[in-house]
Parts: sequence; structure tokens; C-alpha cells
Amino acid sequence: MASRIPEKEGILLVHKPSGMTSHDVVDEVRRALRMRRVGHAGTLDPLAEGLLVILVGRATKLFSRFVGFDKEYIGKLKLGEVTTTGDSEGEVVRREKYDTVGSEEVNSVCARFRGELEQVPPMVSALRVKGKRLYRLARKGVTVRRQPRKIHIHRMQVREIDIPYVEFFVHCSKGTYVRKLAEDIGEALGCGAHIVSIRRLKIGPFSLNDAIALDEINESHLRPFSI
Repeated sequence: MASRIPEKEGILLVHKPSGMTSHDVVDEVRRALRMRRVGHAGTLDPLAEGLLVILVGRATKLFSRFVGFDKEYIGKLKLGEVTTTGDSEGEVVRREKYDTVGSEEVNSVCARFRGELEQVPPMVSALRVKGKRLYRLARKGVTVRRQPRKIHIHRMQVREIDIPYVEFFVHCSKGTYVRKLAEDIGEALGCGAHIVSIRRLKIGPFSLNDAIALDEINESHLRPFSI
């Protein structure tokens, strides 16, 4: 009787490019490793790029361990425009003047977004309300009431200001939506805003610096794990 070939297993740190869904990356890994038992440990929006942790084989049982990890991002927002999705892929539904907004005001407002805050999840999130994904309802033009959730912003730093664009770094708790953070900053400035780019740098102890590109995916990059 032929011996059974052990299933591949482990953790992959992948650099997801902008324009792909997290599920697209999972499919790429499945094809590269020739196996089906693959998942991710926390989604990234199609607009976003950066670190995506992929779980392979028995490591898919580790999903719950990643839920509570803090995350770090670099985001860039654009002032003066509010969109249907909170990002540059949505339709502009409101335009406001931002000519009176300067660097001092931007820094002052961003400084307010630190510590424990309440944030209303965006309609385009994967959060479930009464068993239905919000983004699926949003695609049908349906808007439902969402309860605010407590989040914690450990660090919020303005990196560059080139009005109407503001680039920032954020170290945040689980459940934080960077696109909603950008929208809320825009509202606090009185001119509205939406996110134009997001890069995820870290998930807990895992760093984008250690991630591989999609065309580098192979079994040799699988990291060991313990259940």
C-alpha cells in the first residue's frame, strides 16, 4: 500500500498588490501549492496593498489567533471629496472646499484620533449584520444601521501634507477601518475626505518586510506553526 503524502502546511507572508482581492491571493496560493486547504488571516480591501497572512493546511485552524492582533498601516487620503465607498473607487457624492485647511489644522485634527475611539463600520466592510455581509448589501444599494464599535489608535502620525492629500501612519487595534478613519478625519476638518491608498505594514509580530511577492510563492516559504 502506497504511503500517504503529507499535506503541505504552514504560514505564508504575502505582499498583496493593489487591485486584487484577498480571495484572489488565496486562489494564487492554491494554484502554486496545488492544494485547496488555504485561507487568509485577515482581509485587505482590493484597493489596499501590503501584508496578507496566508494559512496553509492545518494552519487554517489558527485563524482565531490572528483576530486580536494590532495592525500598522500607511494611508493617504484626499480632502474635499466624499465617495460612496469611502475610497477612490467609489462615486463622488459630495464636494467641499478645502482651501482654508492648512498643515497646522490637519496635524491638530489628526492628533484627536488617538486612544480609545468609537467607529461606525463602513457599509463596504465584510462585517455581518443579521447574517448578511455589509458589502453585499451595499452593492444592492441597501444601507443598514450599524452600531459603533470601540477601537484603539495606539499611534497616529501625519507623514506628509500636500493639500488636498495627507499621508499618515497608524498603529491600531483590531476592528479598525482605515477608510473610515480617513472619512472621519475629513468630516472633522469640515471638508470631507476619502482614502486613495492603503499599505498594511504589520499584523502583530509579522512584517511586510518579510513578505514575498505572488510570483515567489512556493513551499520553501512556508513558516512552521504550532496549534
